[in-house]
Amino acid sequence: MTSLPTVRTAKKRFPRLAVTALAIGLMTGTALVAPPAAITAHAASPASLPSFADLVEKVTPAVVTITAAHKVTTPQVPQELQEMMRHFGLPDEALPGGRGGNGRPRIESALGSGFVIDPSGYIVTNRHVIEGADEVKVHFQDQTDDVPAKIVGQDERSDLALLKVEPKKPLQALAFGDSDKMRPGDWVIAVGNPFGLGGTVTAGIVSARGRDIDAANLNDFLQIDASINKGNSGGPTFNANGEVIGINTAIFSPTGGSVGIGFAIPSNVAKPVIEKLKATGHVQRGYLGVTLQAVTPEIADSLGLKEPKGAIINAVSPKSPAEKGGLKQGDVVQSINGKSIDNQRDLARNVAGIDPGKTVDLGVLRGGKAITVSVKLGEAPNSGDKDNGPGGSTSPDGKGDNASVAGLKLGKLDDRTRERMGLDNDAQGVVIVDPGKDDLGLRPGDIIASVNNESVKAPADVNSQVEKAKKDGRKSVLLLVRRGDQQMFLPLPVTPKG
Repeated sequence: MTSLPTVRTAKKRFPRLAVTALAIGLMTGTALVAPPAAITAHAASPASLPSFADLVEKVTPAVVTITAAHKVTTPQVPQELQEMMRHFGLPDEALPGGRGGNGRPRIESALGSGFVIDPSGYIVTNRHVIEGADEVKVHFQDQTDDVPAKIVGQDERSDLALLKVEPKKPLQALAFGDSDKMRPGDWVIAVGNPFGLGGTVTAGIVSARGRDIDAANLNDFLQIDASINKGNSGGPTFNANGEVIGINTAIFSPTGGSVGIGFAIPSNVAKPVIEKLKATGHVQRGYLGVTLQAVTPEIADSLGLKEPKGAIINAVSPKSPAEKGGLKQGDVVQSINGKSIDNQRDLARNVAGIDPGKTVDLGVLRGGKAITVSVKLGEAPNSGDKDNGPGGSTSPDGKGDNASVAGLKLGKLDDRTRERMGLDNDAQGVVIVDPGKDDLGLRPGDIIASVNNESVKAPADVNSQVEKAKKDGRKSVLLLVRRGDQQMFLPLPVTPKG
């Protein structure tokens, strides 16, 4: 059984604890480890605790197990090495890929969870469950055989994906609840497929709201203490009414198993993403072009506000929709289209949920006066994730306008991107869409100006320098990176870490 990838370690908040995605990886032909023998417990349940049996009976038929299969090719092992290993008594299975490592393809699978949101067969899960899959299948609790599923769309930024099956009859579907109404201490119930044990039910409470765990580009997770483990990814978390208020995505754990610190994408964050995936297969997000910070009690007091609500603008990007609309540094945004704003996360979420090109009316406090500023939203940089499976828009060989090179996802710095990022028309370089590893010092939006002191204008130029370094036997290349008004040199390993 292969281990799960570590998403990221939030060293600032939780040292020594890893944020772990909850899909199970396994090789075809291997079995899941059998669960340990059950231990009989004789403790009586307090009469005051609620029973969720009726709720569970109602919702579990709509919770499914998802299997995502990937084709991988094992490296060819030289005949001399095979003979040497056999000489020392090692079986064929010990060779890379097993059975001689002859370069033949094999199938690896990942297990996760999901849930039906539409009787016609639409199913929600996490993107990391089905990422890169050549084949996806869904297992319903009341059926014997798995059902093939099509990937309708997936969104990297939110780590959400939408699948579609073709049912013979209408399916039981789940309804979303209002995650904004959930408070710390409210009961929650999680249902999923931990360690391949489909239909597993756990209960707990909301531990906290608005958690930033530095994963999946989200900063608004629900923290729950209902036990979730590997295989729960993409499964639902319910409120006491049986409504989905979260999608289980990650855990903090020093061991890889549940320690009562789980994270779910709030339903109010997921719903607009899922609606866009269903309509178009990808997600476009609105874009203001501002840097925001929270209105603290101290800031509220200095501005004469009765309570610390809203989002204060501490920077406006040049040539951005915000600048064109008249927003200024120091403005406090208190509402959007008449809806009050609680904090900077609330504003960012609302803006992202509105289609690019639409005009929004922002209630702003400027110099102690309440005004309305109308802004026509742009499209968020790199918000459209059209990679709906094999053959998507990212080139793995570094030759496309959007390419993967040495573990980095790179994009071409064209006129449209320059405008979004507020760069001069003659700015040159390659934009980092996703740095991949958080230990490189790179960030999304950084501009690579040169590699080994050679100017680069396209991902292919970066790829060329990386390949040249490999041929020269070098372990890394030197990047000149621009970040805002700063420039810095950073090394990039030519071979990404595993």
